[in-house]
Amino acid sequence: MRTQFKKQRSWIRWIIPVLSVACFAYFGFHSWHGAYGLNSAEALEIRRVDLTERLARLDDRRQHLERKVMLLSDGAVEADMLDERARLFLNVAREDEVVYFN
Repeated sequence: MRTQFKKQRSWIRWIIPVLSVACFAYFGFHSWHGAYGLNSAEALEIRRVDLTERLARLDDRRQHLERKVMLLSDGAVEADMLDERARLFLNVAREDEVVYFN
């Protein structure tokens, strides 16, 4: 009586480790370089800082404009504000004056 043994192939036992390494490499690469990866997080942080600074500048500008509007619409218009607005809109100045507009 003869017994036949199947020869075990050595490459079959490497299938799961190779697929695991491939998956780790794929997800590892995309966690570093992907749209929401670590490199993107640094770029988003830089953009957040820039936008925060811009917001602070715009907030200061808005407060400045609100103060000017308050002076104009307070019921009793300040004489300096009235003079400034008249000179700006009418382009009027006396001959001995130098006017600088912002």
